[in-house]
Amino acid sequence: MGKEILAIWMKKGMISIPQILMTHYRKIGLDEVELTLILQVISFLEEGKDFPTPEELSERMTISADRCAQILKKLIQQQCLAIEEGHSEDHIRYEKYSLKPLWLKLADELVLDQKEEELTTMFVNENNLYTIFEQEFGRPLSPLECETLAMWIDQDEHDASIIKAALREAVISGKLNFRYIDRILFEWKKNNIQTVEQARQQGNKFRQYQRKQIPNKKAKSSKEVPIYNWLEQ
Repeated sequence: MGKEILAIWMKKGMISIPQILMTHYRKIGLDEVELTLILQVISFLEEGKDFPTPEELSERMTISADRCAQILKKLIQQQCLAIEEGHSEDHIRYEKYSLKPLWLKLADELVLDQKEEELTTMFVNENNLYTIFEQEFGRPLSPLECETLAMWIDQDEHDASIIKAALREAVISGKLNFRYIDRILFEWKKNNIQTVEQARQQGNKFRQYQRKQIPNKKAKSSKEVPIYNWLEQ
């Protein structure tokens, strides 16, 4: 008996419900009754019935056919549902429900979520940058330095990780000032350095080049020569 019930269950089929519909239906203005009606429409569509009537929908719900009709009208007005024209194989026209407007609304919500996440990340990164710079400089940043840091992010569109890498290179070189860091960022952008690993490789390459120049420079002058000086590029 149990196997027979399972076989009947499987024969009835299953419906596929996007997870984003379940997590975002409130954000697009739907309540639980409206969501349930949409799920019933999806169920009918997957059964091959493209245009269930309010009466047919009502039979599967706890609300009247009139209430189903009202909700269907509201969903169409809210652009969560649409009525399209279809054609059968013998060219007979018929109406059918389309969930395309609903999927487009949910796609817009995904884009908004992504933008909010990016803005949050950017805000956190910017705050972290100011904190890291103040820790390395051992003092609060001046208004001009804050403006320069904001310009690197907003105007020059340097990633926070790249700015941190440039700060690290300035610390290694012993030239901890904004002019020096700005020069590093300029050179990296000119050379299309976009990742921390690329920046690290560029720094190592430059240091190797500088080491080769040390003997010649020492022969010309007894003055100490910086091992790593981006301002000389």
